[in-house]
Amino acid sequence: MNITGDWLTDPATQSVLGMLSAAGYQALCVGGCVRNALLGVPVADVDIATDALPETVTILAKKAGLRAVPTGIEHGTVTVVAGGTGFEVTTFRHDVETYGRHARVAFSADLKQDAQRRDLTMNALYAQADGQVIDPIGGLADITARRVRFVGAPEDRIQEDALRILRFFRFHAQYGDPAQGLDPEALAACARHSAMLETLSRERIGAEMRKLLAAPDPAPAVSAMQASGVLLRLLPGADARALPVLVHLEGDAPGGWLRRLAVLGGESPAEGLRLSRAETRDFGHIRDGLSSLAPPSELAYRLNDSLAADITLARAALMETPPPADWQRDIARGAQARFPLRPADLMPDLQGPALGIALKKAEAHWIASGFQTDRETLRELALT
Repeated sequence: MNITGDWLTDPATQSVLGMLSAAGYQALCVGGCVRNALLGVPVADVDIATDALPETVTILAKKAGLRAVPTGIEHGTVTVVAGGTGFEVTTFRHDVETYGRHARVAFSADLKQDAQRRDLTMNALYAQADGQVIDPIGGLADITARRVRFVGAPEDRIQEDALRILRFFRFHAQYGDPAQGLDPEALAACARHSAMLETLSRERIGAEMRKLLAAPDPAPAVSAMQASGVLLRLLPGADARALPVLVHLEGDAPGGWLRRLAVLGGESPAEGLRLSRAETRDFGHIRDGLSSLAPPSELAYRLNDSLAADITLARAALMETPPPADWQRDIARGAQARFPLRPADLMPDLQGPALGIALKKAEAHWIASGFQTDRETLRELALT
């Protein structure tokens, strides 16, 4: 099987591959770029595997007039910069010992050994410069069937790095066939070793959960996480029942991962997933909005159109009802509304706390009128 794409035919990619192959070394694109090309998904980064040692890669890059950066040389990785793009070039290797996400590796000239240390079979596919796909361990059949499967024994891969539990669910959400369900052997291993997740940093967990919840339909994967006990390790008290309803209500609209997180519930997700300040702020608005009676138009006026949509859809999902009629139009109207009354309009008649109370009273009336009441009417109302 052959693949192609602008990322592969790009002169920069070909120059790095050619630099290695011209010197007699293997030069293969590997991992996400090959996987995504086979699935018809955009390719973001190009990683290259080779039997050349890191020192040799560095020498060859300099001879070719390219810049070599020793970004992970102890693990066999040199970043070669060509045409302004960085390519991680990594020597074939196999693990000697593993320490969670870290490992002591030995370099190898054996492509199959390199493939066997990878996490999932769909990530253990290689491609030559001409696009010819090389499949050392049967990943091509899995990717064709959209089947997410660990390389070798799931227990071994998980014990090497517990984050692979989350990657298994995330890759199923992004690339798996929901009709097939999840690989039962892998799912059982994830359940047995779910306690290992507590050894991971919140930053790593949060990064995976963001990607998982941003998938087109994460509901089947998250439901499996709950059934296996994995979800409760990450978000105690979370419940995935409303998530498929939310995904259905979203339709073709882009799914907001924060609103999907909000309908899961659970204890302190902002802390547990190490959300940024901005994410924590927005998540708090969504959570507060779920218990608010404010209509979509008011939410858009007080927050913004995006958060108003998040709250409206999340509310509907949790209540298992359609969102209000014309909710999108109401949100657009609320987002454009500007309260016409200003404090100076009520001064000097009102001062201090009385001024604030009067403005809030007038604003509430204005919102209830559908943002229609004019400034002079609002002023009279505030002063009475």
